[in-house]
Amino acid sequence: GQFDHEFTIDLPTADGTPRALWLAPAGTPAPAAPPVSEADWLLAEVRAGVARITQPVVEAFVPQMLNYESVGGVNFKKGCYPGQEVVARSQYRGTLTRRTYRVAADAPLSVGQDVFHSSDAEQPCGTVVATSSIGNAALVSMQTSAAESGTLTAGSPAGAALHLQTLPYALLADI
Repeated sequence: GQFDHEFTIDLPTADGTPRALWLAPAGTPAPAAPPVSEADWLLAEVRAGVARITQPVVEAFVPQMLNYESVGGVNFKKGCYPGQEVVARSQYRGTLTRRTYRVAADAPLSVGQDVFHSSDAEQPCGTVVATSSIGNAALVSMQTSAAESGTLTAGSPAGAALHLQTLPYALLADI
């Protein structure tokens, strides 16, 4: 069928600011709203704590590693979904040890960069998932133990320091 109507998809808020994605047929006049720069949009995504998967990290995560169940992006108790077998193995074996965290960095970051913890200079503990050039804000998916203590850096053990920020939502424990 032909796409012949417009609709909006509500997105998680960013610091209390409502957000939505508007989809419409080509040529449809845009709704009256102030324009948002790409840099501001990326910052809003980071502040909302919801990572949009881009090319450098495609197929690198299961939904729980990105907190998707905590923001209503997926519900593991309703029906079937792509990747269900991998998710179920992580969930029922108790092997899910990674979550997404908001950070502020001392230097610009790039999606796909490794994240290191002060306790292990050899193996990365996580990956940068989303970034904003404004304030060097980012989302990183990393081992939950790395968020408990110690210091975090990006790129290498001597890289830019990362400072954990509060997520704007609670992480669901019962997934």
